[in-house]
Amino acid sequence: MYSFSCPRCDQLVFFENTECLRCGQALGFGPDQLTMVSFVEGGGPRHCANQALAACNWLVDTASGGPSQLCRSCQLTRTRPADGDLAALSAFADAESAKRRVVFQLLDLHLPLTSWADRPGGLGYDLLSSNGTRVVTGHLDGIVTIDLAESDDPHREQIRQEMGEPYRTMLGHLRHETGHYYWSVLVEQVGRLDEFRALFGDEQADYGAALTRHYNEGPPAGWADRHVSAYATMHPWEDWAETFAHYLHIRDTLQTAAAFGMRIDVPDIPLSAEPAVQVDHEPFESILADWLPLTYALNAVNRSMGRDDLYPFVLSPSVVEKLTWVHQTVAEPVPQPAG
Repeated sequence: MYSFSCPRCDQLVFFENTECLRCGQALGFGPDQLTMVSFVEGGGPRHCANQALAACNWLVDTASGGPSQLCRSCQLTRTRPADGDLAALSAFADAESAKRRVVFQLLDLHLPLTSWADRPGGLGYDLLSSNGTRVVTGHLDGIVTIDLAESDDPHREQIRQEMGEPYRTMLGHLRHETGHYYWSVLVEQVGRLDEFRALFGDEQADYGAALTRHYNEGPPAGWADRHVSAYATMHPWEDWAETFAHYLHIRDTLQTAAAFGMRIDVPDIPLSAEPAVQVDHEPFESILADWLPLTYALNAVNRSMGRDDLYPFVLSPSVVEKLTWVHQTVAEPVPQPAG
């Protein structure tokens, strides 16, 4: 995430801000410019229709906004809770906040982003409450389904402990499930299946059988030598989604560190100075050279506050190889899907 400033007075403002706390300028996020812009009532871009419902501070261009008057991120949401479900709507706002970060990153990476409303198989989100009905978080034919219960910290932490996961967040869920959509876009549609199978395995393996085996038997011994997480061992599709999400974690965190001018000097670990804000054309080895020292420092800071490690992962050579390939698929131009 970039470091943003007020267009009027240059005061530091954040991705979620709706006004500058120094000069009072009304602000909104412009998805076309990928920056904070001044908002003037009655002229130029207008607020997203979800401003109140989902605390959305994104703007809609008056020339391109459709009749829904929703911003580019909110247009991707296909289903949301009913207006009368106040508890679910609160969780919905939290989920939309995390989704805006994902959409920002997709736009910043120049990844193809076609909405479900524009063509079958386009990206869409069903953000559903599991209060009284069963909701399974997952992805199918471009549609990402998210159980809004994951917005509840105690619920999510309970599941994290039950599953033995080192990390579980709403943002992580969204990146993982969105990664399933981009498997089709970055791998299947552009003829990279042979390369994918050489690294991740054959995705034609029976998914249902793999799911049953994973929950009955758990991950295989030595799984960390080849996978970024235990869940990644379940099936090649899950391995891709976990690796893709991890890649987005790395890119976003490094971009934020660079935007705020963070520099880490770790003894005996060579650094390439500050993390680069734009790493589209950097080899992944250079990204990793910035990433690892930053994680050491962030983990040390967390421990100083009596918290668990912020980055509880170890990247094996095989995982680095997979991350490198994901980086290549993201960095290389891909054809835009037909509308």
